[in-house]
Amino acid sequence: MTIDEIRDSFALLDEWDDRYRYVIELGRTLDPMPEAEHSAANKVQGCTSQVWLSKRLDRNDAGRPLLKYLGDSDAHIVRGLVAILLTLYSGHTPQQILATDALAVFDEFGFREHLTPQRSNGLRAMVERIRSDAREALAAAS
Repeated sequence: MTIDEIRDSFALLDEWDDRYRYVIELGRTLDPMPEAEHSAANKVQGCTSQVWLSKRLDRNDAGRPLLKYLGDSDAHIVRGLVAILLTLYSGHTPQQILATDALAVFDEFGFREHLTPQRSNGLRAMVERIRSDAREALAAAS
């Protein structure tokens, strides 16, 4: 699934109850995260719900680093937010990650008005964690 497909689906849903159900469905599409990955090192700090992001550094055909993620949460809506975030970021180069403003995409979908302040803070923490990983990968590659 691409972010454009998610965007198109969101555009078809007028009611926020339907959008929340769709976000929950997206969360169900996440690849399973092995129990060993539910570690303190992978836990995202700043989230009210428990959220884990585990990263793997890969290389594309040109030898450039790619960051790939697995994500999970103990909250259905948050799992859906993780799924959208990984659609934006997982499998991309550090440069692509740093050039993508995930918060602007979430704002475009209308989440700013429909997430609690705690969930918004958690979303920012997830984005910052991935952007920090991208900065580290860039520094290591230089």
